[in-house]
Amino acid sequence: MTAAETDVVLRELDGVAELKQAEAFQRTVWGKDDPADNSDLMLAIQHEGGLVAGAFVAGRMLGFLFGFPTSDPKVQHSHRLAVHPDSRGLGLGARLKWYQRDWCLARGITSVRWTFDPLRRINANLNIARLGATAQVYLPDYYGQMEGINAGVASDRIIADWALAAPQEAAADVAQKIVIPQDFGALLADELERAIAERLRVRAEMTAAFAQGLRITGFDAQTCAYQLSATAG
Repeated sequence: MTAAETDVVLRELDGVAELKQAEAFQRTVWGKDDPADNSDLMLAIQHEGGLVAGAFVAGRMLGFLFGFPTSDPKVQHSHRLAVHPDSRGLGLGARLKWYQRDWCLARGITSVRWTFDPLRRINANLNIARLGATAQVYLPDYYGQMEGINAGVASDRIIADWALAAPQEAAADVAQKIVIPQDFGALLADELERAIAERLRVRAEMTAAFAQGLRITGFDAQTCAYQLSATAG
């Protein structure tokens, strides 16, 4: 039975047992050497207004999302989003994000932000193309040396800003495009030197573009290219 064959239940995790299940889920997705957020931490943050949710089919966790409050009560930081490797391509990541949107708006939270690797095509497509988030902050080697699926290159990230209640913006004029690899994970596994070179190239192009006042407003999955436009104002 797959998520395509039956209903998916999206809900908050309930109790320590499910939070411990989420720990194991993180290791499955990011690799056993990448430290998982532990159940005690998630439990405390959940009690203090954070969101720890999952996508379930027949009781099996297929997706996981973890977000917590920020210094601005109208902004949530979305720390983790993951879909089980055998359940990708079913739209579960997008469904979890829309669940997060509804959950936040019901509590007066109007914006969600998170970091993501700008070289991961699947994340760029979801965050920018499908959800409509924008980005104009680049964080070189944000997490320092990482393990698991992120091992081998600097942990550069960009910040996605998702305005939950804002009307859909009209398409902006594209001032610049930045192309990324079709499959950065494959480069890491098979061509590490090329992966490092791509990291440095995109870092240079993005930091220069952001310094010029451009921001990411779109992503073309076919050409694997970010679309950057002039910041309003």
